This record gives sequence, C-alpha cells and structure tokens, in this order.
Amino acid sequence: MMICYKLTIAYEGTHYSGWQFQSNAISIQQLIQEALAKLLKKEKVTIVGSGRTDAGVHAKAQIAHFYHEGNIDLNMMLMSLNGILPKDIRIRQVEVAPERFHARYSAIGKEYHYHIHLGRIMDPFRRFHYAHIYQNLDVQLLKLAAQQFIGTHDFTSFANEAHKGASATNPVRTLYRLDVIEEQEGLRLEFEGNGFLYKMVRNIVGMLIDVATGRKPLENIQEVFKAKDRQQSSKAAAAQGLFLVRVKYPD
Repeated sequence: MMICYKLTIAYEGTHYSGWQFQSNAISIQQLIQEALAKLLKKEKVTIVGSGRTDAGVHAKAQIAHFYHEGNIDLNMMLMSLNGILPKDIRIRQVEVAPERFHARYSAIGKEYHYHIHLGRIMDPFRRFHYAHIYQNLDVQLLKLAAQQFIGTHDFTSFANEAHKGASATNPVRTLYRLDVIEEQEGLRLEFEGNGFLYKMVRNIVGMLIDVATGRKPLENIQEVFKAKDRQQSSKAAAAQGLFLVRVKYPD
C-alpha cells in the first residue's frame, strides 16, 4: 500500500538555485530526492513542495510530501536524512500524512518574513539574510504604504510570469496582514495570506521600498494595482531577505 509521508524542511538558501529541481544547477528539492532514493533503495523518489522558493531565499518550515510503498521508521529516516544532507538543509520532521494530503494543493495559507537592514554599514552576520537599504527610508511612510496591500486584490502587477500557472488562472489573493516590525538597525515585514503568486512578496517589498525612499509616490500603489501590468511596478527586492516561515493546512 502506498503511504503519503510529509516532510517539514528548513534550509539556508544562499548556495542553491532555489527549491525547484533544475537540470543545470543544484536545488534543495534535488538533494532531498537523491537522499531519499539512497535510503529507500530506489532509482528515483519525487517529492512535491508547497511551492517554489527562488535562489537565495530561505525557509524555516517548507513542506513537502512523497509516496512510498510500506512503512518507514520515521525517527530513523529523520536522522538518516540529516546525516546525508548538507548542514544548510535540515529535515525538521518526518510524519505520515492523510492519504489525500498534498503539500501544495492542501495548503490554505502561508506566512513569509522579509528582513531589511537599515544601518549605514552592513552587519557581516546579516549579509545572507537581510536586504541592505542604503538610502534614507521613511519607516512611517512604509507602514502607511503596507496597509494598502492588506485585503483581497488582483495582484497581477506584483507577480512575475503573470500569464502562466496560478497567476493566469486566478491572480486574486487575500493578504490577511502585512506587519512592519522595527528591529535594531532594521525592519521585519511579516506577510500572511491565503496564497502568494510567483515573486509576489519580493515585488511588494520592492514597491514599499520605492515609496518609503521617495522614488515613487504613495498614490502610485493603487495605480499599479489597476494597471494589472508587472512592468508598471517596482523591481523585486533582493532574494536573501526572504524567509518562508509557515505553511498552513486545515486542522
């Protein structure tokens, strides 16, 4: 009998091409699949993630699933996978999932955090995990701009590949919250929504930074929404500041 297994995965994405398998670069998905194939003594194992993260993007709790015929010693599999995988990829949990569980299609929401360093000199310990903004940034204006993204909107202008995949089928998403939290020499932007289009978070952050640094007026946000044109929006914010923090599923 085929059993569905669920993986909870943390990774530091600096040295990888992203989550998704690529034929010409090393991805997180590829390394986990190879480790599973070795342990399960199979030629190939395919895992399905909750969504793709780009090169340089990190995850604290990416979710993936795979099928295997028969029972697995969950604790042994957990320890063995972490023994094979590089130290910047850790399997946090292996568990049996319901038969109809799907890492991507069963998800009902996600949470992302984006980290910004505002100090004049970049902290060397933050360089792989924060985007460094050199210009003067108006934090209160950024908070005001962030409020305009909360709610249900057509996010076509804030999605790369807007005419492919999920973006083409339905570009409407609901952002439950976008909290701007001040930290020492920086900010943490917390996004929580029912789903996110490709590069949507980084594109929104890029727009927020442009408004908060005076490159674009606050009123431009609504104009960009109405345009439904990615070219009218801002450049995506740097990848290294982004973390996938949580994927939500029905209880």
